[in-house]
Amino acid sequence: MPSNFDVSGLVDAIGDAVVISDREGLIVVWNPAAERIFGFSEAEALGQSLDLITPDRHRRRHWDGYHKSMSTGTTKYGADVLKVPALHKDGHQLSIAFTVGMLRGDDGDVTGIAAIIRDETARWEEERRLRRRVSDLEAELKPASV
Repeated sequence: MPSNFDVSGLVDAIGDAVVISDREGLIVVWNPAAERIFGFSEAEALGQSLDLITPDRHRRRHWDGYHKSMSTGTTKYGADVLKVPALHKDGHQLSIAFTVGMLRGDDGDVTGIAAIIRDETARWEEERRLRRRVSDLEAELKPASV
């Protein structure tokens, strides 16, 4: 990397949300894209539990997996893109896609997880609309029973 390349502003500059949480699941990094996607300011999000953006019905599964990742130091998802519902500050549901990476201290112990998150709500709604349209068209083309 060139010596004049400064990555210090990278987290703030990228268009995807960067959310980093510690071993307990408390938010320690919340970039401007996270503010835009989820509606919470950095001041509102820092120090809060990931429950802030996790729908109630998904919390148990989320925390089971989170605690397992913290204890084993690995995630079963690797580099897979995960697609899950999330919550906006105003209460409406989002569809997000994200990848996660385990963070480690100098001693190699897990210190938290970094998630790179994209809002897929508009794309998901468009796909759902198109699936309904295809279904409607197929029903129209099906010969009527006699």
